[in-house]
Amino acid sequence: MPTALAGLPQSVTIYEVGPRDGLQNERVTVPVEVKAEFIERLVACGLRTIETTSFVHPKWVPQLADADVLISGLRRTDGVRYPVLVPNERGLDRALELGVTDIAIFASATETFAQKNLNRTLDGQIAMFEPVLRRARAAGLTVRGYVSMCFGDPWEGDVPVGQVNRVGRQLLDLGCTELSLGDTIGVGTPGQVRELLRSFVAAGTPIGALAVHFHDTYGQALANTLAALQEGVTTVDSSAGGLGGCPYAESATGNLATEDLVWQLEGLGIDTGVDLTALVRTSVWMAQELGRSSPSKVVQALSE
Repeated sequence: MPTALAGLPQSVTIYEVGPRDGLQNERVTVPVEVKAEFIERLVACGLRTIETTSFVHPKWVPQLADADVLISGLRRTDGVRYPVLVPNERGLDRALELGVTDIAIFASATETFAQKNLNRTLDGQIAMFEPVLRRARAAGLTVRGYVSMCFGDPWEGDVPVGQVNRVGRQLLDLGCTELSLGDTIGVGTPGQVRELLRSFVAAGTPIGALAVHFHDTYGQALANTLAALQEGVTTVDSSAGGLGGCPYAESATGNLATEDLVWQLEGLGIDTGVDLTALVRTSVWMAQELGRSSPSKVVQALSE
C-alpha cells in the first residue's frame, strides 16, 4: 500500500529520455524501425513526454544518424510531446522543416566539457545558443535547456554551485521554458541536490521551471530524486530500462531507470500515469533487441 511523505508533490511528470539519451551511446546500430516501435511502446505505457532523438551531425553521434527518417515516419499520439535535441542553428533548421514543436539544447556547467562536447567556451556556448533560442521561440517552439556536469566533472572535479547557477540563469534569460539540471557522471548526493536547487530559487528561479536528470554511477539517483521532490521539483528525467551514458564522458553510466523511478513514486502515492507492468515488458523487449540485460533493479525483479 502506498505511504505518502509530507511535503511531496501529488503528481510528477516523467521526462523519458530513453530513445535519445538512452540509445545514443549504444555501440551496435539500432534499426530505425526498432527505435520507432520503442517510442510507440513507451507512449502505450502512459508516458507523455518522450525525447526521441537529436539533430546532431551523424559524425559525432552515429547512432542518431537516422533522426530525420525517425521523425518523418513517427506515428504521433495526441497529448504526447516528442522533444528533439538541437545542438545549433542547423539542427533547428532540420527541426523546423520536420514540424517539431518541442526542442532541447544541451549546455555545460564546466569549461572543459563545453570544449569537449560543443567545441566552445562557457561563454561561447551561450553565444551559439542565442540565435537558436530566438528563432525557436519566434516560431512558437518550447525550448528546454539542459545543464550538464552540475555536481562533478571528470576533468575539473567538484563544480561550484555559483558556476552552475550562472549557466542555468543564462539559458533561462535566453528564453528556455524549462531547465534540466544534470548529474552527468552520477557523483551528486542529496545534500548537494538540495543546495543547488535552493540556490536557483534564491536567485529568483521558480522551482516549477527546474527539472532533474540523474545518473546512477554511485547508486544515488533515487535518493537524489527524493531530495529534489522534497524541494518541490515535479519533473524528473529518466530512461526506460536504465539505458544511457554520454559519448563525451566515459564515466557517465546509465540514467535513472524509469521503472525504478515509477516504483518509488507509486510507493509514495504520487501519480505518474504510467503502467509499470507494460513498461517492464517494453524494457525487457528493448534489452533483447540490444542483446543484453537491463540494469534496472525493478525490471530485473519483475521480469524473473
